[in-house]
Amino acid sequence: MTSVLGKLSNLVQRVIAAVLGAGVILGGIYYGAWSYFTIFFLISMITQLEFYKLVGLDGMLPLKTFGTFSGSFIFLISFLVESSTIHEKYYFTIFPVVACVYMIYLYRKQIKKPFRGVAFTFLGIIYVSIPFSLINVMAFHPGQYTGQLIIGSMLILWASDTGAYFAGVRFGKRKLFERVSPKKSWEGSLGGFVLAMAMAFGISKIPFFGLETWQWTTLALIIVVTGTFGDLVESLFKRSIAIKDSSRLIPGHGGFLDRFDGLLLAAPFIVAFLKLFE
Repeated sequence: MTSVLGKLSNLVQRVIAAVLGAGVILGGIYYGAWSYFTIFFLISMITQLEFYKLVGLDGMLPLKTFGTFSGSFIFLISFLVESSTIHEKYYFTIFPVVACVYMIYLYRKQIKKPFRGVAFTFLGIIYVSIPFSLINVMAFHPGQYTGQLIIGSMLILWASDTGAYFAGVRFGKRKLFERVSPKKSWEGSLGGFVLAMAMAFGISKIPFFGLETWQWTTLALIIVVTGTFGDLVESLFKRSIAIKDSSRLIPGHGGFLDRFDGLLLAAPFIVAFLKLFE
């Protein structure tokens, strides 16, 4: 399928991949808790592997396998706790598992600068797996699985990305952060903001989504701002090692890290808002 899409224009590839990907993700979320878990567990794992690949290209030597295992373990435990499958005391199993990073480096004789390896292993966990694990809090808010918050947040995030892309292509002149991402513009950001707000307002009028209008519009503002910064942060990482995409797994979009970079920074702020103002 990738080879077939490769013959099409970049825009057509983006649209096809976006429609298919969104269908799988939204369908999995709507179908039930375990289908949601399977999809996001795999996305989290692949995204973390892509992050460690980028770190490796910069000459660092993180524990790619064990770091990804630790991140996946955190996601699993958070899902089981938030779904009330296991007691919250099992959150404390995370710490000894992650602490094994230090002991593994102790036996890696070829590593001359262990500080860097340990630091970048933990960065992969903090930057990727913890935000994805926080999405489990959204999945079971306020106490049972519905998926409404994740579906709504994803729709707003995608609306923001879509509005920013097309407004930037059509009207973009004033650079948003040229040092990090030369193609992003203030006009694109404004387009993303307008479409995200429209999506949030529309969602708030559908009973399934639960929250009030002010809550969805506030979430949209959080998603637009933090999602933009998340995209810029990943662009900063990629620019430092002179690459365009984290991988080529998603035609027209790059890799999973490219596609979900906004969500990585948005998720902690979304969960904080939900917990503080529930």
